[in-house]
This record gives sequence, structure tokens and C-alpha cells, in this order.
Amino acid sequence: MLFASFSDARASDKSDFSLKQHCPPSFEKNAKGHCMLRTMYEFYDSVQNRGVGGTQTSLPDHRDGFTPAQIDLGRFLFFDPLLSKDGSLSCASCHQPDKGFSDDLDRSVGITGEKVTRSAPTLWNVAFLDKFFWDGRADTLEEQAVGPLFDPKEMGNNPQQLLASLRENSVYPGMFKQAFPQSHQIEIAQIATALTAFQTSLISLNSRYDQYAHGFHDALNENEIKGLNIFRSFVARCAECHQPPLFTNSQIAVIGTPEPEGLPFDPGAQVPFNDKRMRGGFKVPTLRNIAKTAPYMHSGGMGSLKEAAEFYTKGRGHAIPEREELLIHWHIWEPNLTDEELDRIVDFLHTLSDESLAPQIPEVLPSGLPAVDAKFAARKQRQKNLSGDKPMPLSSKNNKQMASSINNQQQDNVKEVSGDIYE
Repeated sequence: MLFASFSDARASDKSDFSLKQHCPPSFEKNAKGHCMLRTMYEFYDSVQNRGVGGTQTSLPDHRDGFTPAQIDLGRFLFFDPLLSKDGSLSCASCHQPDKGFSDDLDRSVGITGEKVTRSAPTLWNVAFLDKFFWDGRADTLEEQAVGPLFDPKEMGNNPQQLLASLRENSVYPGMFKQAFPQSHQIEIAQIATALTAFQTSLISLNSRYDQYAHGFHDALNENEIKGLNIFRSFVARCAECHQPPLFTNSQIAVIGTPEPEGLPFDPGAQVPFNDKRMRGGFKVPTLRNIAKTAPYMHSGGMGSLKEAAEFYTKGRGHAIPEREELLIHWHIWEPNLTDEELDRIVDFLHTLSDESLAPQIPEVLPSGLPAVDAKFAARKQRQKNLSGDKPMPLSSKNNKQMASSINNQQQDNVKEVSGDIYE
């Protein structure tokens, strides 16, 4: 069988894989042994009582309540390439901790070595979301977690092979028993639960902005405060969709971002929702750790924060292809921000970086495989070289300057990829 060549752990000492019994930082174990999130924001009023975009606004409902063992099992699964068809690709291959749980490609590379349709969104603070994937097609983290596993263009696996690989591994059955003591064997639902549990532990709420929001005003400098004020102003209107404290409203919005030339128009949320009004619509992404997740937009068509911010001031619908008629979100208009104002917004966006609760990457995996297989690293480097060598102009009316900027950024980003991309 295909999985037999990489399903046995080279690290045979099963005691090395005892799952943690304590909750991750910022979580408190309750009387039932479940990890419950604790943040300063729980002391504030709701959005309804404080108004949209206030610095001291409470967080929405979120997923927590998993056991420490379930979270830790999910951590091992997340980083283990055993979950892919050929053992070359893990969840972390496209959601890399040092890149804001995204990657540095315009569109991620799947198991076939080809780019997939869209860029990899960050996983920070997904516990607070109720829609997943760029087009919002998944309603739960469990549904989102298994989607890439069985997508032939992403991790390329199937339920039968995945279960066989894990069940025949010398370590994983014992780990699943620790996390799910009432279960007799590994099931797909447990895999989804463990991956969900781990993802809900990825909390980023201790940035310099958060310190400012909690009352420490020296956390931001003068330019960053100016940027925050512009961001929240009725002129720029950034905060109407990117609402603090999560800096997203979790809604689908049609803003008219262009596609790279040569690619068909992406209908986005129109497909899963079967609604023409949502054509070209995508989920409003969080801006948490946004400085780490370039390039930007659903197709990775914008290489810098300045370029992404400038898109919104170039005119409503300026990048819509000529034969498309989109229902642009009413928040999108022409604020005519100056270059200095755009720079101040970028200054502010950098204050949203916080990786203080980043999880520990396992030094050894139950499969014995490396966290990122050399085969995958080579595929990714090949795609980066192709992107750097060939400009990808955007299919908009005024695209020459934007395309040049993107190409220069891509060329600057081309660098050697070692066997371990987390170094």
C-alpha cells in the first residue's frame, strides 16, 4: 500500500508522545478539564452596547472547551505530512507559523506541484469566526479542517488511506486514546475535532494595539495613533468591515479586486451560496498579523500593505473586468486618501502583530517525517522562481503600475528555501 512506506514512526519511544495535560497560555482549565479562553476583552461591553469599532469592545462568541490532550494531538496532526497522500505536505506547509499561519505565495502550492485557486488565509483567531475559506463555504472549523485533506489539488488524501496511515502507525493510536478515551479506534470525526481544537488555541490578542486599547497609551507612537484615527474615520471607513478587536466582521463583501492576468474571473461566494449578488464576493479577512501575511487579497495579487491600502482609494469598482457587473459593497467608495495618510494606515497595521502565543513546533513527529518534506520545499521554490521570472499583470483597466509593483515584490521575495522552512 502507498501509505506503508511512511506510516511507521522512526521515533519508536511512545513515551515521547504523551500529550499535554495543561492548557495553552491564555486558557484556563475548568472543573470538567476543558480549556476556556481568558482575555481582557471579556471585561468590556458588547458591540451592541459600545458601538462598532470601539477600542474597548468585547469579543464575539468563540469556540473553546477542548481538553489539553485534544489540543496537543491537533498540534501534532497539524504539522505531520502523514496526513497528505504522499507524505510530503502538512497543514503547516501552507499555514506556516513564522508567516502569520499563511505562506509567502500569491496562491499556495498543492500536492501536484501546481498552484491552487486562492491564497492561504491566516489561522490566527479562527476560533471567533463563523465562516471559513475565502468564499465562506464552510460553517464550522471541523468542516474547514478536513476540506484540504481530501482535496485532490491540496493534500490529495482520501478517508480510507488517512485512517489506515494513522491506525497502522505505532504511536498515533495511543495518542488518540489519550485525547478521546471513550473511543475504540481512530475516526475522521476525531481527526477533525483535534485539528479544530488546535486551531482554536491560535489566539493573537496581545499586540501593541491591544495594549493601547486596554489603556496603555504609550504602546503606540504618534504616527501609529494617527493611522488608527484615519483607519476608524468616516472618510477611510476601514473599521466598518475590519472591526476591532478582531479587525474583521466575518462577512462576505464584494470589493472588486482583480485577478492575475490569464486566470478566469473568480466568482467567489456566488458558487457556495448560489446567489448572483455575491459574485466576486469574499470573506473579509482579519488584519491581525497582517504585516506577516503578504501578498494580499484572495489571489495574492498585491505585494505590500501600501498597495493593498491604495486599492481602496483608487475609485469604486476601478479594477472590475469590462464584461463583469458586480454589486460592490456600499462601504467601498473614493476616500481620496493622501500618500501620507496611506503611510499612517500602514504604520498602524504593523501594530496588530502579536505572535506571543505561537505554538511550539514538534521537534519529532509520530510519523517520523520532517515537518516539511524536501519534495514540497522544492515544489514551492520552483513556483516562487516562476512567479519571480514572469510578471503577472492584473486584469484591470489601469494595471501596468500595479503589475510592475507586484512583480518587483515577488522578485524581492525569491530566496533559498531550506529543508526546514520554520528556521
